[in-house]
Amino acid sequence: MDAVRSSLAIAAEETLDPVDWPEMAGIAHRVVDEAVAYLRDVRTRPAWSDMPADVRERFTEPLPREPQPLGEILRAVSENVMPYPMGNVHPRFWAWYMGSSNMTGALGDFIAAIQGSNLGGGNHAAVLIERQVIDWCKQMVGFPAGASGMLVSGGSIANLVGLTVARNVKAGIDIREEGVAALARPLRFYGSDQIHSCHRKAVETLGLGNRALRRIASDAEFRIDLSALEAAIAQDRAAGLQPACIIANAGAVNTGAIDDLEALAALAAKEDLWLHVDGCIGALLAIAPRGRRLVAGLQHADSVALDPHKWLHAPFDVGCCLVRDAAAHRKTFATMPEYLQPAPRGLATGDWLHEFGLQTSRGFRALKVWMSLKEHGVEKFGRLIDQNIDQAQYLARLIEGEPRLRLVAKAPIDIVCFRYDLQDLDEAAVKALNVEIMLRLQENGTAVLSDTTLRGRHCLRAAICNHRTRYADIDLLVDEILRLGSELERQIRGSAR
Repeated sequence: MDAVRSSLAIAAEETLDPVDWPEMAGIAHRVVDEAVAYLRDVRTRPAWSDMPADVRERFTEPLPREPQPLGEILRAVSENVMPYPMGNVHPRFWAWYMGSSNMTGALGDFIAAIQGSNLGGGNHAAVLIERQVIDWCKQMVGFPAGASGMLVSGGSIANLVGLTVARNVKAGIDIREEGVAALARPLRFYGSDQIHSCHRKAVETLGLGNRALRRIASDAEFRIDLSALEAAIAQDRAAGLQPACIIANAGAVNTGAIDDLEALAALAAKEDLWLHVDGCIGALLAIAPRGRRLVAGLQHADSVALDPHKWLHAPFDVGCCLVRDAAAHRKTFATMPEYLQPAPRGLATGDWLHEFGLQTSRGFRALKVWMSLKEHGVEKFGRLIDQNIDQAQYLARLIEGEPRLRLVAKAPIDIVCFRYDLQDLDEAAVKALNVEIMLRLQENGTAVLSDTTLRGRHCLRAAICNHRTRYADIDLLVDEILRLGSELERQIRGSAR
């Protein structure tokens, strides 16, 4: 062997492991100490801070060619990265729908990265952890033990997985072999005009095209209109199309509206359609003591998408798709190339999780969820969900009590849509006023809201999916909106003279 090495002129061997392990241990301990302080003191920092130009410029440096001391690198992170987050761990971050992470989950991510397992499958502990987390998710939403599931990056991919299984089951052909061009009749999917934009991306990715997704009008409370849905299904059948799937909202992205899941399950059964529930916002209401009644019927779905990085507050990212028919789920994605053959003993005897989704290389997302659920118990997460809903209702009542503020939609769960409303201004001027309030709240570091438009009416949107939020934070939000609105109103009135 020495002669072979000599003949190859092998260079000195290198590794990425530290030269000085005790020094690395000291650095790692300092990182953890700073991380604990970062979350402990999060309330004392702005909800969001714009990055100064000189700091932004530091991220344009060229590719590093030579090594740099780790201490200097971590100092740069501490000074230039940590002060400028998106902000969703802050108690007054209510934009979009994020979840607010937790310390134990962050430790889980760190440990998972240290172990470095690939969750494509195999006989190792990480696979068992993921299987258990999926089983727990099934129990949370009332799915049968024999159902299957997959942890993915988030709601968009979880919905894509569910809709892919729906397409393949309802195609009437072996669509994996023949493709969508062989369909005898074009497939049609149905969802309300309030479904998330990821569903359009999904049907386009599936080769069906945006026209395959029919948006059905929603009612006064932003739920899918069942009569209009039935009429659309009948119309499509008469036109020679193939109705395939209903996409139900368990928490619509704009307002939190929840479709009548019981009625949709009955309709899907009658029409022989797949029922997919987009529960990325609201499916986990099923674990809330008071909120679970809002998602009655969820357990009847053929597939459900949910996001542990929202109301389970796992660090980004982790989503989940559950599929009632495990065989159909596996048949949609499974392949068995020669380099991934099972073996009678050893590493290749375990489950191949890649057979249930698109990725062969998959990170160990499950550990952070597993650790957090073990530490706190599912009942506490359920109480936190009810707490967020109560806080949203409190905000709605404060808005109703202020003449200058107006609710734009009911708040069935934890999303509140409202605006600073001046009756004598046109819609464009009201929008400009509210956008300016939203931006000043962000720039002042007070709170982070998003905005949307509901049936032509622009509004601010507070999505209170945050275990750190307190009622005092909501009081502060309303006070600041009234202060900023009054200030801007004086400017508007003054310029009109």
